[in-house]
Amino acid sequence: MAVTAADVKALREMTNAPMMDCKKALTECNGNMAEAEKYLKEKGLAAVAKRAERATSEGRLFVRQDGNKIVLVEMTCETDFVANNKDFVTLGEKMLDTVIAKGYTKVEDELKGMMDELAAVIRENMAVSKVEVAEIPAGGTGAFYVHSDKKTGAIVLINGSDAEAVKTFAYDCCLHIAAFTPAYTSKKDVPESYIAEQREIFQAQMDQDEKMASKPQNVKDGILQGKVNKHLAEICFEDQMFVKDDKKSVTAKLAEIGKEVGASLSFASAKLYVLGK
Repeated sequence: MAVTAADVKALREMTNAPMMDCKKALTECNGNMAEAEKYLKEKGLAAVAKRAERATSEGRLFVRQDGNKIVLVEMTCETDFVANNKDFVTLGEKMLDTVIAKGYTKVEDELKGMMDELAAVIRENMAVSKVEVAEIPAGGTGAFYVHSDKKTGAIVLINGSDAEAVKTFAYDCCLHIAAFTPAYTSKKDVPESYIAEQREIFQAQMDQDEKMASKPQNVKDGILQGKVNKHLAEICFEDQMFVKDDKKSVTAKLAEIGKEVGASLSFASAKLYVLGK
């Protein structure tokens, strides 16, 4: 059966596959459109499996609030070009729709299947690598932010009030987290092994400082603890100087906002998201 240009165009519109591939599929399937569509899908999915080992260091974060939930989906791919592809972005929004509609809280087979279909067309290794759902506390506040590069974002949940001032503060905290990328939320989250390692590093530095040799042990102990405390304040979100008021820590600013709205506020969650991590 002869394959016409109109048939090739129609199959192309149905599958988004390249024109030459559409022509070959129709030729192999004797012009049967349904068989040709199936042929292209099978060939595409086979190619997806072959590309599975290729690195996916690019991609995007997709975040949306729906009622009392904030949903995040992370999709990765091989190139920045594909990360900005219209179909890739559209799929990310569709992933959010599906997660919200189905109540998913992790990467499910349905989402993987949606990803594979696009990968078969675009011909890059890609994956839906993360699904997370953050629930805003009852009577509390939630906010999210995604940086312009779509690779860095944050979600912050605050207990105690849903006043506008708290909502603004929660959003500003998201900006803070994306800008300063704290390793931990608070000092209590830092592993003791990490603190011990840092203490050894600072101790070794002090041992090499001749000016330290003559100081009393209690003074040296105080200096060492001061160095540890300073380091923890630099890597812990709650102890960092607030991005919009560098004279106060995040915790101090939280207390200030709480006093302003007449509520006892606390962080339920404050999380940084970086593509691929």
